[in-house]
Amino acid sequence: MKKIYIIKADGRKVIFNPNKVIRTCIRAGASRKEAKKIARNTQKMIESGFTTKEVYRIVLNNISKINRGRVIQHRYRLKESIMKMGPAGFPFESFISQILSKYGYAIEGVRKKTRGKCGKHEIDVIAKLEDKRFMIECKYHHRRGIHTNLKQSLYTHARFLDLREDFDEEILSCNTKLSEDALEYATCIGQNLLCWNHPTDMSLEKMIDGKGLYPITLLNLSKLELKAFSDIKFMIAKDLLTADLKQISRKTHISLSRLQRLQDLVGEILL
Repeated sequence: MKKIYIIKADGRKVIFNPNKVIRTCIRAGASRKEAKKIARNTQKMIESGFTTKEVYRIVLNNISKINRGRVIQHRYRLKESIMKMGPAGFPFESFISQILSKYGYAIEGVRKKTRGKCGKHEIDVIAKLEDKRFMIECKYHHRRGIHTNLKQSLYTHARFLDLREDFDEEILSCNTKLSEDALEYATCIGQNLLCWNHPTDMSLEKMIDGKGLYPITLLNLSKLELKAFSDIKFMIAKDLLTADLKQISRKTHISLSRLQRLQDLVGEILL
């Protein structure tokens, strides 16, 4: 088939790669056969000049046509749901702390002020795993097309150097991809990463998928519902499966029947 050029959020033109659609569809729960069909149908429906946002909507529409499409759509929208968190009042650093806690880290503080050798700092997340203490810097972006760049990697390392008497290692966490310069620098200095696509064996999306730690923003909630969950700091959709729904209903003023439907949806997503 002829090459199709699509326009990314940052304005760059790139060749449409159906393999990326296949990989993300499989990650979301589609079979390889279904993922290939979605990619083929998407390629037939787009033309050069389409934006990534338009392609994304077409992919979602094609997902809706397969078995369990509604559930797979939710998983496919993971990156989008994380980008909804900040504007909806869910602090990204709190989300990262909850993910790390599910992987055995002991969380010692979120947005905690501490004194370094030469200055004061507010650390996004302080965590400990076995005998190592981590200083974690969280960089959040609420729209596509923005990379976490070298400046942010340098900034994180500079803070770590001032605090190295209190911490063993540093982690730069972000909900977007790293720029090539930032990745090169982080690799060179041994800066740990928890970002989109990095590290390849345990990236942010793989940690989320690995234990089903999808944010509550994945569930197509209204603005009022998002605010209600935000007010009680309820961030992980999976926690609805074990939560006391009557208590949550009292705190959020969301009806019990609505919470039960959300609970059922979470159960389907995690199947």
